[in-house]
Amino acid sequence: MTQKTIDYYLSPQSPWTYLGHERFAQVAKAAGATINVLPVDLGRVFPVSSGLPLSKRAPQRQAYRLVELKRWSEHLGRPLNLKPTYFPVDGHDAAKLIIAVDGADGTDAAMKIAGAIMRGVWVEQRHIADPAVLQAMLAETGLPARRLEDAQSQAVHERYEADSQRAIEAGVLGAPSYIYDGELFWGQDRLDFLERRLAR
Repeated sequence: MTQKTIDYYLSPQSPWTYLGHERFAQVAKAAGATINVLPVDLGRVFPVSSGLPLSKRAPQRQAYRLVELKRWSEHLGRPLNLKPTYFPVDGHDAAKLIIAVDGADGTDAAMKIAGAIMRGVWVEQRHIADPAVLQAMLAETGLPARRLEDAQSQAVHERYEADSQRAIEAGVLGAPSYIYDGELFWGQDRLDFLERRLAR
């Protein structure tokens, strides 16, 4: 039987990635699928996909985003601060930390630290661009403190760049995006479709 593998393109500061993260992990596990954890730089993806950073979107779109976040948070039973203290926030160091953990400790550990980082932004109102905060999250998730140093390595930087380019080549529009067997599912609101596709 062929192993099912899902490419999981994520942004650690994305509320939509946060809302779908735990459910996605459950969907993948139920399907017996492995996950490629791929944090990407949306600053590279958006110019290609015609996406816009939040601050550059029309006021109507910014307002409706808050409506939808509230709806989905309530629907999923996932706590979420609509306007957290530390957002917008630079997510590069957090993304690289997830990559470093993935490379050294494996997928489950990478999913765990990614979830902690996203909860840090959207629930706990923590500053994920602060190295001390990331260090504390490593301790809280039982991961080695040295991963923060590992995250600054050239190898991790190169993988971050390569995975961002991989996202562009795969047609990724934003985060979260899930690709299974060549098929793209953009957004946590497409997890039902991904689940059905995995069941075929």
